Amino acid sequence: MNERDKFLYPKSRYRGEFSPEHLVFNANIQEFAQKVNYICGLETNGKITPDEAYHRIKELWKQLKSSKKNLHIGEGDSDQNSESPNP
Repeated sequence: MNERDKFLYPKSRYRGEFSPEHLVFNANIQEFAQKVNYICGLETNGKITPDEAYHRIKELWKQLKSSKKNLHIGEGDSDQNSESPNP
């Protein structure tokens, strides 16, 4: 990864309970957060409409949710956080 990519796509170290699945999901969460941040910036600066920003973030959320399901993260937990967040 070159210096520009390190600046544009920062990654933090994973400090949670280690498993390959948790590590991959953590990377997915970090990528989700970074993309949401860019979309918010575009919308704030008038480059995209609020509706377009909403739909882009909704699609990213679906991808993250699918990743969680495919990695079997949280199965067996009583956690109900797999639903989309309420505004």
